[in-house]
Amino acid sequence: MKERTVLILIVLTFGAMYFIPFGNTLVSSSLLEAFLMLQEYARAHVLFCLVPAFFIAGAIANFLSQGAVIKYFGAEAKKAVSYAIASVSGAILAVCSCTVLPLFAGIYKRGAGIGPATAFLYSGPAINVLAIILTARVLGLEIGIARAIGAILFSVIIGLLMHLIFLRDEKNRTADSEFGKIDTKDVTKPLWQTALFFFTMIAIIVFVNWGKDVTMTAWNAIYRYKYFISGAFLLFLAYMIISWFKKEELGGWISSTWGFAKQILPLLFAGVLAAGFLLGRPGYEGIIPSRWVSMFVGGNSLRANLFASLVGAFMYFATLTEVPILQGLLGAGMGKGPALALLLSGPALSLPNMLVIKSVIGAKKTVVYVMLVVAMATTSGIFFGHYFN
Repeated sequence: MKERTVLILIVLTFGAMYFIPFGNTLVSSSLLEAFLMLQEYARAHVLFCLVPAFFIAGAIANFLSQGAVIKYFGAEAKKAVSYAIASVSGAILAVCSCTVLPLFAGIYKRGAGIGPATAFLYSGPAINVLAIILTARVLGLEIGIARAIGAILFSVIIGLLMHLIFLRDEKNRTADSEFGKIDTKDVTKPLWQTALFFFTMIAIIVFVNWGKDVTMTAWNAIYRYKYFISGAFLLFLAYMIISWFKKEELGGWISSTWGFAKQILPLLFAGVLAAGFLLGRPGYEGIIPSRWVSMFVGGNSLRANLFASLVGAFMYFATLTEVPILQGLLGAGMGKGPALALLLSGPALSLPNMLVIKSVIGAKKTVVYVMLVVAMATTSGIFFGHYFN
């Protein structure tokens, strides 16, 4: 770490300790909310969501043929194929805006183009089948359908726009790196082994996080046995690791997994603390009162939709928590347009999410990505509210 950076951190820490009024009730309660939110996040998402995601990202970096990644997700890949795969990935993965980050970092560093990579980044948390079903049941069928259609279209449009905006950067990235020299036909293991290996890891992360829904009997049958199903897949994964991989390959896998964890976790935890301090947990107050949010998102004005999109973009939503939050806000007078705007920006973005994305693709690309999500969510909210309010 550079000496100037150390000095800045020392000065900022001193200033915070000197000037922050910790004795103020609102400040102290907001600080408590920050750490309670981090505790909830650690308990609910780290062991069963993030840790498996880190291992999948490490496996992508080591076992997935780089040629295959470039062939289907690279800058020169067929757009219809790459965006079709990326846009529906959320229906398979069902991850939150933070759990998708290691997977996004893995495919991007493996050679995926900025367009397909950001399409995958958006669709991963946005196209969650259970969340869309719950949205339709709790908030209304029209919002549920609009969320599903909007999320799929958003992922493709945002990916294409990112590709066009940074077309020159992508060409330079391909020309100046090893990505342009990779044989897209390179194969390290039989395709069926690689596919089965990744399918098994994805199955583990899906079933171990299977949620409960009292209105769906079949769904709950899986929920009751989710740990047995996950355990069976875990045993099969152990068999594949022992039988199919060499010691050196496993060492590289662990090293890559640890690399992603070191890069992502500190920024993620810092972002969760900041989001908790500013906005609080669902149902609790942060430094920004929730009544301010309700006051600004009534009706269907440009201001209301833009404000809802921005709040959704910076606030952290654990998977499915956006539905009860919006149920309360709609009951307090929130318009349907702003509700959809928040649904289209919230699950896919958060302050912790942005910090990590910046470390992967840089500040400029991150700012453009966030602006595209907010702009499209705002526009969709205005049109939806005009017809359904």
